[in-house]
Amino acid sequence: MLKKFNRGFQIIVLAALLSFLLPVFAQNSDEGFETCLAELGQRASNEGVDAATITSVLKDTKRLQRVVKLDRSQPEFTKTFADYYVPRVTQGRVKQGRELYVQHRDLLNRLQREYGVPGHYLLAFWGLETNYGSFFGQIPTMDALATLACDQRRSTFFSHEFLSALKIIAAGDIEQTQMRGSWAGAIGNMQFLPSVFIKYAVDGDGDGLRDFWGSLPDSLASAANFLRGIGWRTELRWGREVRLPDGFDYSLSGRDRGQTLEEWVRLGITDVYGAPLPQRDIQAAVLVPSGHRGPAFLTYENFDVIMRWNRSEYYAISIGRLADRIAGGGRLTRDAIIGGEPITIDKVQRLQEDLFLLGFDAGEVDGIFGPATRRALSNFQNANDMIADGYLNAEALQAVRNSAATM
Repeated sequence: MLKKFNRGFQIIVLAALLSFLLPVFAQNSDEGFETCLAELGQRASNEGVDAATITSVLKDTKRLQRVVKLDRSQPEFTKTFADYYVPRVTQGRVKQGRELYVQHRDLLNRLQREYGVPGHYLLAFWGLETNYGSFFGQIPTMDALATLACDQRRSTFFSHEFLSALKIIAAGDIEQTQMRGSWAGAIGNMQFLPSVFIKYAVDGDGDGLRDFWGSLPDSLASAANFLRGIGWRTELRWGREVRLPDGFDYSLSGRDRGQTLEEWVRLGITDVYGAPLPQRDIQAAVLVPSGHRGPAFLTYENFDVIMRWNRSEYYAISIGRLADRIAGGGRLTRDAIIGGEPITIDKVQRLQEDLFLLGFDAGEVDGIFGPATRRALSNFQNANDMIADGYLNAEALQAVRNSAATM
């Protein structure tokens, strides 16, 4: 009787698994992709895109398997902070940014007056996104967006971006053949997603066009308009590198542990030279992306604004630091830690599973070492008398595995 029950249960589980997987297989097949494209075309028509544009675009749109692979290995979530930061905030990029600031001073000053965003931040975004316009990306945008729209992981999000890109083409802002960019469909000097382009792109040079490829005034004005639109505060900087006091409680670090600047000052945090921080009534959070041995940052509200552009703490720190360097600031006083534990999807998934087993909520088991997993690791460290910096190194990983093995 027990054998019959087990076999019946196995059949039920197998049937359920197939019912889940078959739509995925179909979607990733040529036939499934064509069906998905037809559905996107119908949605575009319902939203007012003309039939000629829809037909012209869809007949040439192809599925790109490498885009799916790239979506599973974003550097913001698969590299250590040092591996991400060091090749991006380079002396060469700083030097070029300073030269461009001098070259475009009048434009940058005008944009700061109009939008409230200082020029060194606009240049930092330009520098990180396309290396100051030297590389826009070569992946056909419609192919990339259609591939991701027809992939189940983030179908809803990228379906919206695909439809937005269709509307840009229909409006005549750019020809389909010219629309090339990143694997995720970001376009132009500032690598806007199509939906962001539609909402925030402006004509910065007064020629009646919104040219994200050939017009720097259009590109930088649009970036400034976007940042203002998502909450940029003119009177604040992004944050700063700081010095933490001896015996600092690292479980207080993380964007979800914000306090007033006054409270951080009371805990003994100073600037990197030991001088008192300014007394201001603002919220701030401590980040230690390389753990307690690396640099520490105090971040303000504009840091959160930067993360609305790209939801990566590494990216936002790099933008802030590059902006500081372009404005004349110096190098980090404590270098990012080189040679930390390599971050792989399989390794992080195992870590997330182990943390859940131990009662620590690591967020979705997706193999991404994001804020939720970092917080769970910090909570585990705190509960086990370790320095609770949430830093993924071999010691922390082994400690979690050893604890989970005893459950």
